[in-house]
Amino acid sequence: MSIIGSNYDVILSPVITEKATKLSEANQVVFRVAPSATKPQIARAVEALFKVKVKAVNTVNAKGKSKLWRGHPYKKSDVKKAIVTLAEGYQIDVTTGL
Repeated sequence: MSIIGSNYDVILSPVITEKATKLSEANQVVFRVAPSATKPQIARAVEALFKVKVKAVNTVNAKGKSKLWRGHPYKKSDVKKAIVTLAEGYQIDVTTGL
């Protein structure tokens, strides 16, 4: 288990997809997070960076797919995503910078 230094080491980037945008209607936000990040670390980082109250954190470990490019195989990177549910009355606009 590695030690993660700052909040910026935990939260790597927001996920901006059609599905993630649909989740924002249910007061949820999706972030790419460090592979070693735990749910309490993710909750503390989101609360500190965005000044919001986190209700719950769900994580997903997405394994990288094997692909072909011009006949040569390669593997996409593994990704850990966090679906953060915010408390009532709070929201995060991920389209603006931090």
